[in-house]
Amino acid sequence: MTILILLARILYSFIFLMPGIAHFTHTDEMTEYTKSKGVPAPRLAVLVTGVMLLLGGLSILLGAFVNIGAVLLIIFLIPTAIIMHNFWTVEDPMMKQNDMNHFLKDLALAGAAFLIWYLYQTVPIPLSLAQ
Repeated sequence: MTILILLARILYSFIFLMPGIAHFTHTDEMTEYTKSKGVPAPRLAVLVTGVMLLLGGLSILLGAFVNIGAVLLIIFLIPTAIIMHNFWTVEDPMMKQNDMNHFLKDLALAGAAFLIWYLYQTVPIPLSLAQ
């Protein structure tokens, strides 16, 4: 069971670590997309959210400061779902479906982050740096 929990942390963290890196390696492209969604200070938003993704993902992966990391992910995921994946405003059916999928994915990931936040307060998690 211990290995399964570690595997789950590894798998969950990668969905944040890879895009977190992309926020810094593809900043210009992400800034343009963020700007198109009407986000104020889009470049700053891309950089700050990149830090949030990296710190949140690393905290889950390493099992250190998990409560803070999970909250960072929640703070990132819920506004991102609403602002960046607002499928209800999209006319093109394919783009609408794509945005709806991302919207639902972000909400599901936020739900998992809430669960991780709760569990790390109540249950000792094996193979973590916090032990």
